[in-house]
Amino acid sequence: MAEKYVIGIDIGGTAVKMALFDQNGGMQHKWSITTSKEENGKYVLDEIAASIEHELDEKNIPITEVAGAGAGLPGFIDIENGIIEFATNIGWKDYPVARILEEKLGFPIALDNDANLAAAGEYWKGAGTDVQDMIFITLGTGVGAGIVLNGDIVNGKDNMAGEIGHVTVKPEGGRLCNCGKRGCLETISSATGMVRGALEHIDEAEGSPIYDVHQRGEEITTKDLFAYATSADPYCAGVIDHAMYYLGLAVGNIANTLNPERIVIGGGVAAAGDDLLQTLRAHFDMFALDKVKRGTDFVIADLGNDAGVAGAAWLAKNHYMNN
Repeated sequence: MAEKYVIGIDIGGTAVKMALFDQNGGMQHKWSITTSKEENGKYVLDEIAASIEHELDEKNIPITEVAGAGAGLPGFIDIENGIIEFATNIGWKDYPVARILEEKLGFPIALDNDANLAAAGEYWKGAGTDVQDMIFITLGTGVGAGIVLNGDIVNGKDNMAGEIGHVTVKPEGGRLCNCGKRGCLETISSATGMVRGALEHIDEAEGSPIYDVHQRGEEITTKDLFAYATSADPYCAGVIDHAMYYLGLAVGNIANTLNPERIVIGGGVAAAGDDLLQTLRAHFDMFALDKVKRGTDFVIADLGNDAGVAGAAWLAKNHYMNN
């Protein structure tokens, strides 16, 4: 029986998103399940396999028509051997994800980092379909990146390419990062970093609406910060400008090195849209070479939460399906 489908799997700390794609790259169906963290993620792969079998059965698709699946995961991955070396948000360490899923489902599984596959998804089906060289940057609780050069994902020797969040941008007096270093980009320019930046000097923010939010005991979000900055609140505008300065510094230097045609911004913070891009672009232009900045455009990601599953399906299609 001909293999007609591939499956994209995006394994996150709170949810596992999955989607079925046909041989022409069309998304036919998508669904999600909650990520079980019991016993250090012991049951996650069982639940993924059971969910895929159920959804295929509901669609009357024999499992023999699935050529394979791609799976994106956060953390450090041994791509060649299909092993997740470390995923703190699930509890896995040196865990043979590909082998276990292959045994349960009967078709091959390819792994890659979730940021890489989100980049692949945007390249294949989203904001990067008309370019060959792009950098996808995700701004959320951390800062990650996926790099596409000449239409291929860049992994590096140890699959560590794209760890932009751990570029040192403030070597003196920088905040301690979860990686153990100080002054990493994500300590300043992630959603977490921006909120932390707002809180560090909140006593100086009296008169700002963000001060009132804090005084009421409510959670401060980047959505609040951008909204108040856009409304000409100087305190929030300063917090955003500070974060975008360091992001522009890092991205400008990376663009000088890789010369991408497009930089795509995704993740939760990307909801700020043009307000984010305008501030980031101004700082990027300070650090990028003239020819680089003239040749680089900035856009917000198109696919939202579907980028990861699209990229995972792209990976599976390239690995297991004859085009």
